[in-house]
Amino acid sequence: MSTTKAKLCVLISGNGSNLQAMIDAVDAGRLNAEIVGVISNRPNAYGLTRAENAGIKTLCLDHTEYADRAAYDVELQRAIESLQADAIVLAGFMRILTPEFVDAFAGKLLNIHPSLLPKYKGLNTHQRAIDNGDKEHGVSVHFVTPELDGGPVIIQSRVPVFEDDTADDLAERVQEQERRIYPLVLSWFSAGRLKMLNNKAILDEQELPESGYASE
Repeated sequence: MSTTKAKLCVLISGNGSNLQAMIDAVDAGRLNAEIVGVISNRPNAYGLTRAENAGIKTLCLDHTEYADRAAYDVELQRAIESLQADAIVLAGFMRILTPEFVDAFAGKLLNIHPSLLPKYKGLNTHQRAIDNGDKEHGVSVHFVTPELDGGPVIIQSRVPVFEDDTADDLAERVQEQERRIYPLVLSWFSAGRLKMLNNKAILDEQELPESGYASE
């Protein structure tokens, strides 16, 4: 196991609850990594305050100030490269990334998505699960590829869907699992145990199944 701390750059757009889970995991010694920067595309994102309170460098790149997606991603890539991050961690970053950006960081980009991928790519996943009468729902952590929410799954966690659930009820249940599994995946990556190879997630030199590690 590597003793060198991996450098993580976290991208956010909002509250930053998953970012807080990472900060707490680092502080508790469960994640042998350093969060070297937090970047938001929204200036009022509370996650920036969380980062500042933890003494982490922050940057806001307001997407409304850029001519188009490509121009924004060029600046975002430049900012991340200046941090020399080993991994770029998407934690509620509400931007679709250009293929050029994704390719520049291939194998280093991780995302958490509130569904059991490949189900419910995109937005409004909790309501879609309810509307379709699903008995279970959940969350996936995956490597990012140019296909939206289509990269290889690393791990999933499942939660029940109850008859009287609202989307908010289900979101709260899913988010509890998010805060548990994302730091775990980052600890694997930081220890050099996890990588992407040939568009597959590899953990401890073993290719993970399509549903990821220990799907339950």
